[in-house]
Amino acid sequence: MRSFRSAPPGVVLVNGFDRPYDNAVATARTCYSSKGIVTAEEVAGLHLDDPDKRERAEARRDALARDIFEAGHHTTLQHAHFQFALTNVSRQFLWSFLHAHPFYNSEQVSQRYVEVNTDSFLVPDLGGEAQVVYESTVRHQMEAYKELTASLTPIAAAEYFTRFPARSRSPQKWEKEIQKKAQEIARYVLPVATFSYLYHTISAITLLRYWRIACQYDAPDEQRLVVGRMVEEMLRVDPNYAKLLEDPVPLADTLEARAAAAADARVGGVGAGPFGGPPRTDPLSRSAASRRFRDEFDASMDGAVSVLIDWKANNEPILAQSVREVLGLPAGSISDDAAIEQVLDSSRNPLLGETLNLTSLSKLTRTLVHPSYTFRKRLSHTADSQDQRHRGTPGSRPALALAPPEEPDYVTPALVKQDDRVLARYREVMERTWEGLNRLLALGIEPQSAVYLLPNATVIRFTESADLLSLRHKMAMRLCYLAQEEIWKASVEETIAIRNINPRIGRYLLPPCSHRYLAGTTPFCPEGKRYCGVPVWNLDVSQYRRVI
Repeated sequence: MRSFRSAPPGVVLVNGFDRPYDNAVATARTCYSSKGIVTAEEVAGLHLDDPDKRERAEARRDALARDIFEAGHHTTLQHAHFQFALTNVSRQFLWSFLHAHPFYNSEQVSQRYVEVNTDSFLVPDLGGEAQVVYESTVRHQMEAYKELTASLTPIAAAEYFTRFPARSRSPQKWEKEIQKKAQEIARYVLPVATFSYLYHTISAITLLRYWRIACQYDAPDEQRLVVGRMVEEMLRVDPNYAKLLEDPVPLADTLEARAAAAADARVGGVGAGPFGGPPRTDPLSRSAASRRFRDEFDASMDGAVSVLIDWKANNEPILAQSVREVLGLPAGSISDDAAIEQVLDSSRNPLLGETLNLTSLSKLTRTLVHPSYTFRKRLSHTADSQDQRHRGTPGSRPALALAPPEEPDYVTPALVKQDDRVLARYREVMERTWEGLNRLLALGIEPQSAVYLLPNATVIRFTESADLLSLRHKMAMRLCYLAQEEIWKASVEETIAIRNINPRIGRYLLPPCSHRYLAGTTPFCPEGKRYCGVPVWNLDVSQYRRVI
């Protein structure tokens, strides 16, 4: 493991279950108990006065714990949850590991709304010239962040007062809000090494899984360090979990490392071609193969942020039939149109106008799990960090350390393009960043350390799939004009694409204000003083326009 020169990660267990290990065994025994609920105290033999009997009870507990663990009955280990307060952890670690799966909850500091401390970033212990290159590159990125925040503020102000003309009469009142708009865009130059702090809550089984796979890409050293401390905190509360811990899979033995090694041999002209095809006649280096992939991917996007590439052929008929099934009605009793409207039209389904997302609990709206869609997407690292928080719309995100881009590969926000001088400075930062990255690679630094220099603007290319239940909620959140601009744009493109192939479904993919308008819920905008300033409920999605 490579060590770090920056401040060590802070890992504190702030909340958890009482006797969590015993609770897991108690839940297992309750499944087969004819006497009712089995308690954690019972499985540990705490009610027994005889030390020998208590020891035998503990032995039975441990044997059952190991038995259900090895049999894969892991729901018993899902009851106990642990809430950690994490500090000095990188954005790369969050994106690549903590938030790259569905079984967690996090509340982290927002770079959109909180100004970044420019001295707060992860520093690997590289030594020699590499150390100088790394730290000077990050310093340059941090200085550019401050400069761009200042340069973008008047541009953001002009856009802001165009949307809120009445507020231009007292501009000083809105200075903080405008600055947030500027720093939201300036953050694109920040490195993914930038520190974050957050609450992170997971179950016991998730933490056991974390430890087993902690050494995978993209940040194996940081992952093993942080997860190791999380495990230490758990064992401090309940040492019994040590009986279930399995050693981490070494990086070289992870699925991604093995697959990459095999692909390198094939792509490089040794043996069969990629995916078991015939031998290549045009052997490629890893960097050349990665460049070809990016070119092919971008060509398929034709300038879009998100492209619909697959969907179920009978999305609308299946949805309509499933509605009839819930109601126990024959085909002729309710038309497909009426059935779809019953669950998706907020004027007929008032649940969609409520603050709580009740769709997974209502029998009728659970029918939305049947239609599904797959998108090819091209987002910045920072936008994708928000996109991936929608855990019901999972994606196949890249292992950046396997093939870091060796030429500038980044997204430029719309606001940056408003001013030529700002755009020139932005491009200069990107060029300087990639110079530092490539110098580290040339010095032999492992890619997993070098990629910490990648900016938030780095392009992430991936495929994402979603059922309509999860996608409808995501659209309700991200079609809002307050959503981050990139993910908002992707949501607009996705909504229009679905309208084109499933118009009876697509017409009801709307932001929260439009749902509340249809449902007759007031105020239409649920954001209060954060209202975007645009009566979006009066607009068709094809009319949506925004820069900030």
